Amino acid sequence: MTKTFKVVVLPGDGVGPEVTAEAIKVLKALTEVRARAGGARIEFEEHKFGGCAIDATGTPFPDSTRAACESADAILLGAVGGPQWPRQVDASDVSKGVGPRPEQGLLDLRKTLDLFANVRPMSFPAETLTSSSPLKEDLVRGAEFVVLRELVGGIYFGKRGEEDAAGKAYDTMEYSVPEVERIARLAGVLASQARPAMTIHSIDKANVLATSRLWRRVVTDVITREFPGVKLEHHLVDSASMLMVKNPRALNGV
Repeated sequence: MTKTFKVVVLPGDGVGPEVTAEAIKVLKALTEVRARAGGARIEFEEHKFGGCAIDATGTPFPDSTRAACESADAILLGAVGGPQWPRQVDASDVSKGVGPRPEQGLLDLRKTLDLFANVRPMSFPAETLTSSSPLKEDLVRGAEFVVLRELVGGIYFGKRGEEDAAGKAYDTMEYSVPEVERIARLAGVLASQARPAMTIHSIDKANVLATSRLWRRVVTDVITREFPGVKLEHHLVDSASMLMVKNPRALNGV
């Protein structure tokens, strides 16, 4: 019996609907070919998310969208947000503040499904594509790495306060050992799948931030203990940013 996967489509705002529409065309074409060989099928189900959901329901992540995402096999997300949001609650009285922000729906989606890892491969599938890079061809030729980013901890999810009468606002950044352990462990798995194993480049701000010092200690502990065959290097984000422009091949790995 042919298996069917349910994919919830969240076109979102701006260019999102255009992007997801083209992606669906590709996925449908692939599944039609695979179906002839007994491969799985994909069913697409579209739901409102982000700014368009705010306009329709008053919230960027409606309960119906949340339920659909929780029961889906995968989610195809377009884009979220635009200059028209957040809107004034009352256009005639700015003291009433603004409504919800579309981006909050994205954070709620990550937290609801515990989508803790953003995996972004960077490579040039064809040599001719190097000429399309904003960097010089001789710099990017041979560059290939995977950016792995933690998504449900840190400053996006810390305690915050909007601007008060004294003109002050604040955001707090917190990380726990388990949060860092699991993202480090995923980096170790990805790095060790290659032959030879890829180098892990852990990027932080340990010279200033307490959370980064915790991050560096836990990453070192996990990789040393669980992935002894994987090389680990630590970088401060400032120098890593410079290195990515000056010599991106130096960051090849994860």
